[in-house]
Amino acid sequence: MSWLILVLAGIAEAVWALALRRSEGLTRLAPSVVFVVALLLSMAGLAYAMRSLPTGTAYAVWVGIGASLTVGYGMITGAETASLWRVLFLAMIIGGVIGLKAVES
Repeated sequence: MSWLILVLAGIAEAVWALALRRSEGLTRLAPSVVFVVALLLSMAGLAYAMRSLPTGTAYAVWVGIGASLTVGYGMITGAETASLWRVLFLAMIIGGVIGLKAVES
């Protein structure tokens, strides 16, 4: 259950990062509300997962999911450039996250 919560918390991390950008410095109400709610859910999920997962593993997975989704979204929408190298490095991050789950003791 902790792994599922951690994955959802990582998704929420990407949501708050994207909402923060759209909030234009927390000056737009709707994206600012999405930012705060997603941030709270993300942190709560990370805190829950860390009760049974090692801190380093939980944090690495959480930030890896959030970063990968945020960059991936940026490339899909055209806000960031997509290249073979960027996709390769994102795949390495995702592979690292999967590897941390695979070697969990």
